[in-house]
Amino acid sequence: MRTPLALAVVTLAVTLAGCAGAQPSPGEVSGPTRTFAADNGEVVIPVKPQRVVATGYAVPVLIEAGAPLVGISEFKRSLPMMDEADRAAYDGLPKVAGETAATTNYEAIAAADPDLIVIGVPRPVLGDIDVERLTQLAPVVAIGPSVPSAWKTFSEKQADAAGASDGFDETRQAYLALVGQLREKYADVLSGVRWAHVGGYGEISGGTFQREFADSWGTNIAQDVGLRYEGQVRERTGGAGDVSENVSIEELSESVAGTDYISYTVQADGTPSAAVRFVLDSPLWKNLPQVKAGRTVALRYTEASTYAAATSTLDALDTQLAPLLEDR
Repeated sequence: MRTPLALAVVTLAVTLAGCAGAQPSPGEVSGPTRTFAADNGEVVIPVKPQRVVATGYAVPVLIEAGAPLVGISEFKRSLPMMDEADRAAYDGLPKVAGETAATTNYEAIAAADPDLIVIGVPRPVLGDIDVERLTQLAPVVAIGPSVPSAWKTFSEKQADAAGASDGFDETRQAYLALVGQLREKYADVLSGVRWAHVGGYGEISGGTFQREFADSWGTNIAQDVGLRYEGQVRERTGGAGDVSENVSIEELSESVAGTDYISYTVQADGTPSAAVRFVLDSPLWKNLPQVKAGRTVALRYTEASTYAAATSTLDALDTQLAPLLEDR
């Protein structure tokens, strides 16, 4: 016959065993969950993540939206467009990867103890990451870009997955308000005007320049204001290759023929990259009718992939378009 003390010990042991069994193992989700559609399929994730790791394009989105980040990859292209608070957050967060997917540090991610991992890389690059290994640590949602203009869609999904939709909506509304102001401001001078764009990723060694069309990095934000970009790629190759291509410098005149203005990408400090300078220094460029008429516009911050960053792009575009009002 067991004594009351013995029964109490047995009861306590059973209770503790039950509690231990209820603890989630690595990669499992505790608390309320939902099913989320991502590039890597249907994933069960926490309704309210508390410890999020972000990589690639998800980094600036989730910093701006105020997600509960515990680790990020490097994403230096976003730094010139960050405000002081966001830059401080970026600098202060542990880095779990470099600029490329192949530099993912799985041990650093494990040390961050996330309950959600948001991978923001294009689908072709996802193969450089051992997603299965990451799923042993936490649910993984891969949400990356296709064509450059798709940042408006995938950034919303990234914020949604991380439970940061409210902060995301604030930045989006600020962007849309400024778009509305600029569309109204420049409606008359942009009406019927046809544009071409020279991007920042030509290959000098191959004697080519980057011709960007609608929905590319250099054009998509300007389109929101009312700039109309003409033409299309000769061969769709997927992703950014559906909206931009490298063209021989010898074809420059032909490529931009039939347009009224030419915009071109410059770096954050306003200077052209070597690839763009290659075009601007060409005699072919200097002989273009658009150039001779002074109908060229330099665009900064064309790599924006968040609404807050794109607001900087709009401000820079406003400065460049202002002389058009004077020419009326």
